[in-house]
Amino acid sequence: MDYFPAFLRLEGKPCLLVGGGAVAARKARLLLSAGAELTVVAPALNDEMTAQVHNGRVRHERRRFRDSDTGGQWLVVSATGDPAVERRVSNAAERAGIFCNAVDDREHCSFITPAIIDRSPVMVAVSSGGSAPVLARRIRTAIESQLSFGLGDLAQLAGRWRQRVGEVLPDFARRLRFWEWVFDGPVAAAVTAGDLPRAERLLATELDTELDTELDDTRESSGLRGEAWLVGAGPGDPGLLTLKALQVMQRADVILHDRLVSEQVLDLARRDAERISVGKAPGCPAISQEEINALLLRLVSEGKRVCRLKGGDPFVFGRGGEEAEALEAAGLPFGIVPGITAAAGCAAAAGIPLTHRDAAQSLVLLTAHGKDSVDTLDWPSLARDRQTLAVYMGVRRFEALMTRLIAHGRAADTPIAIIERGTTPGQRVVRGRLGQLKMLADAHRVRSPAILLIGDVAAMGVRRTAEPAAAVSPESAIQRLASG
Repeated sequence: MDYFPAFLRLEGKPCLLVGGGAVAARKARLLLSAGAELTVVAPALNDEMTAQVHNGRVRHERRRFRDSDTGGQWLVVSATGDPAVERRVSNAAERAGIFCNAVDDREHCSFITPAIIDRSPVMVAVSSGGSAPVLARRIRTAIESQLSFGLGDLAQLAGRWRQRVGEVLPDFARRLRFWEWVFDGPVAAAVTAGDLPRAERLLATELDTELDTELDDTRESSGLRGEAWLVGAGPGDPGLLTLKALQVMQRADVILHDRLVSEQVLDLARRDAERISVGKAPGCPAISQEEINALLLRLVSEGKRVCRLKGGDPFVFGRGGEEAEALEAAGLPFGIVPGITAAAGCAAAAGIPLTHRDAAQSLVLLTAHGKDSVDTLDWPSLARDRQTLAVYMGVRRFEALMTRLIAHGRAADTPIAIIERGTTPGQRVVRGRLGQLKMLADAHRVRSPAILLIGDVAAMGVRRTAEPAAAVSPESAIQRLASG
């Protein structure tokens, strides 16, 4: 982080602006809107600045900048367009221990002014660290188009009720749920519609209900109902996380995550959410599925919102079905958010089609996890031509897979592709023939997580000519997030 983001309270504070042209006038507007007591030093002013002086909002010193002008100021902005003056102002401010912004002169800025979205008291600031101000403004425009002009009224309503809500709901979890109900439900809708009296009544009624619940512990509190979400985190790339998965992660009190869920994905969760790793690593002691189920039930029963985050899709070799059954049997509320399963994500990242008109008309997903898994598979069916096999969790069973398939009629020269750490920056693809599988895996020291593709499609491959991140504008990305 090149700059520490902060919002300054400038109401009644002396601030200095050096310059009297159009750029300085824009900076003056911002400083005055924040309530600064503004002094402008410049030999001449444009019409807008002159008007501000005449109406008494700005004090003008009609001369060039002096180093002593920084004395007694809270911050300084230099907007002359003259590099020598900007440097001099910056140096004087530095000696005085005052923050200085030299417009379009990053080298001489001790603070930068972000692109601002004003829904007072809600403020959103977007910064590129001075590297790309036009990009920051584009992002601001995209965000601003999604934010209701009633957002400020909603924040003011919350401010008026904050103390009372804290008195009625001293428990943090219940208070958090209450405010989320306010911001997501009928109160926010009434504010957006411009009906502030109705919004006040709705909030007061709900808070009275919560107070009654607090006094009568035989009643169920709407604020303490827990829930679980079984969420697919995708194959590794955080950009492949679905919008709904992101929304659940942002609301969850607890994240129960598998080993294959990356730190980059976990960083998208709510910052104060508790993280509990329940991952299982091959050959290592791990928490059992029964223990995971019990933990999940306990957390939900305690009123927690739990995001059970799994690599890929929760219902494709993720044992999500067992967890759903446990939740259903206990009568606890839960939801399911599908994810991009490893076969689809990794194959696409490697440019390999899982099905192809000329090579494969069917796709079989199978797991080779566990010592008995290989022995129970329908080998005659799996050995058929013109189908793709996608083998999950099979690194330790490659030799058995190769031997059984060839023994049941699959040609030894059938193309294969091992995709290790698919969709991540560390992805690598090892290609070869079925009869070489064990040798290739050993020679390349293949490690989990890796998925094995067997079939004619594994010899195919298309080269991507564009990166998804470059093809998505800031506006479209933010609009997609906001539209959810």
